[in-house]
Amino acid sequence: MAKKEKKEKKEKPLDRMTATELRKYALDLGEITGVHGMNKEELLAAIKAVKGIVDDSKKTVKTVNMRELKQKVKELRALKAEAYEAGESNKKIGILRRRMNRLKKRTRKAA
Repeated sequence: MAKKEKKEKKEKPLDRMTATELRKYALDLGEITGVHGMNKEELLAAIKAVKGIVDDSKKTVKTVNMRELKQKVKELRALKAEAYEAGESNKKIGILRRRMNRLKKRTRKAA
């Protein structure tokens, strides 16, 4: 029997690729920097921008950006430390603590 020739793999649509596959694809393009620090949505946007693909999907789903949430927690932590040093009331410190707590819960839920 003759060996069957392997069919060439058809390229997957970008939306169907995993984050790891998208990273490899973006590295092969060579025009995108910071690939390993991006999540899937960021990778898709960057690849589509380089390729000149217009995103036709009209998704109105609000995505939670983990970096923004963590940045806000960091800012609140600094404000809380300043409040401690300035001898602010426990009420203000408690408000900052609860805000941080809510943001942390949102980051855990988003992950």
